[in-house]
Amino acid sequence: MSNPNIPVAILVRVSTLKQENDRQISELQTYAASKGYEVVEICQEQVSGNAEECDRHGLHRAEELARAGMIKKVLVHEVSRLARRNSIAHGFIETLEELNVSLYWHQQGIETLLPNGKRNPAAGIMFALLAEMARAERETLSERIRSGLAEARRKGRKLGRPAGSKDSAKEFMAKHSDIIRRLKEGHSVRNTAKITGKGGSTVQRVKAALSATV
Repeated sequence: MSNPNIPVAILVRVSTLKQENDRQISELQTYAASKGYEVVEICQEQVSGNAEECDRHGLHRAEELARAGMIKKVLVHEVSRLARRNSIAHGFIETLEELNVSLYWHQQGIETLLPNGKRNPAAGIMFALLAEMARAERETLSERIRSGLAEARRKGRKLGRPAGSKDSAKEFMAKHSDIIRRLKEGHSVRNTAKITGKGGSTVQRVKAALSATV
């Protein structure tokens, strides 16, 4: 007798537009198919792993599906795809466990919950280690960037955008007409970010610009 289909969500994240979700999605879909899982939804994000919790619309969507009882597992490619902030990564795991939803990360092939629904101690230890490594990588990268900028300044290089390349206020608002529409409809910053797929910080900037024109 075959196992019944288990509903799952795939969660993928990239930091920049130059990166692509395709490989993450393809590998996780292949894994889901091999297990007979039903992929309910693919939650995609284009946001830094260091982003604030309010900017993580993909993470929020996965939580919504879990709370609604629509999924029993969340599949991610690796722990760093969740977040490079330990508080966000651990908070997400705790929320899923409270809802009896397991997190599977493909790189190590580990799940947070055992088949009987109990917490997997080995996964907890591994997750804590990998989350700390992701945080350390973020700090190392930030330090390299700061060091590079300091060296560029020391050599007299001009930093920042080329003169005249920054969007004018009018161009900025035109670029985010979808955000303006949602805000005028009465949506919150968080819901607007979720609907438009844009970062919370961008929505806040648009909201501030709108207020300034009133």
